Amino acid sequence: MSTKPHANGKDTAVQLAPTRPETPGSSVYPVSIAEMRERYLKLYTGAVNDVLRFTYKMQTTCLPAHFAPLREGMKLAGQAFTVKGAPDITTDGEMETRARMLETLHEDSVVIWDCTGDTVTAQWGEVMTMAAQRIGCRGAVINGIRDTQAILDLGFPVFYQYKTNTGMMGRFRLYHYQKPILMGDVVVEPGDWIFGDIDGVISIPKAIAYDVLLAAEKILDREVVIRDMVESGMKPTDVVKNGGYF
Repeated sequence: MSTKPHANGKDTAVQLAPTRPETPGSSVYPVSIAEMRERYLKLYTGAVNDVLRFTYKMQTTCLPAHFAPLREGMKLAGQAFTVKGAPDITTDGEMETRARMLETLHEDSVVIWDCTGDTVTAQWGEVMTMAAQRIGCRGAVINGIRDTQAILDLGFPVFYQYKTNTGMMGRFRLYHYQKPILMGDVVVEPGDWIFGDIDGVISIPKAIAYDVLLAAEKILDREVVIRDMVESGMKPTDVVKNGGYF
């Protein structure tokens, strides 16, 4: 069991699904992980946020606003692969830990880093991107990046805070991975769903990720009707009377 904060400040227990399927390619959801990912990519983060806030009363699901896509059109969706690191000048065993982390990444994951406020080093670059892509990782949420042009050329979705040419060796180290991390006010558990677009990044608890997907898809369908009402010249008050919103 885990807890998720509700709007009233109280923690409510949420039964979490297994982080990974027991057999490759299987899914704890009614559809495959790959299908869920493709369907999330057809949404926008505002619709998902509305579902989490209004249906599930979860007010803290959006990652800090300074995580932005490397290019405006970039979107990412997948299961969270969590990483924790911090500024640290020690280097013993750090490269080996980094290599093991990359080998543990899984298909349709989004690697998401809690960098403990680092604003100096790049924790992500070209070679890490190449290794992650080969495994089937679908994107990264990270503080600092370098080798920016190479990442762009590889077409790998990255949401980041800053660019720098300072590598992390001897300045920052990876401590552990696949444990809960704190991203701003949001606790991200391994296997939660991460979805990002031009409006930022949102975390969806894995236990409700499929139901949230269905509800957000209904919002998209409803908004087609609302846009038609507005385009027809209907007054905003009448739009609301007819079940619309703004």
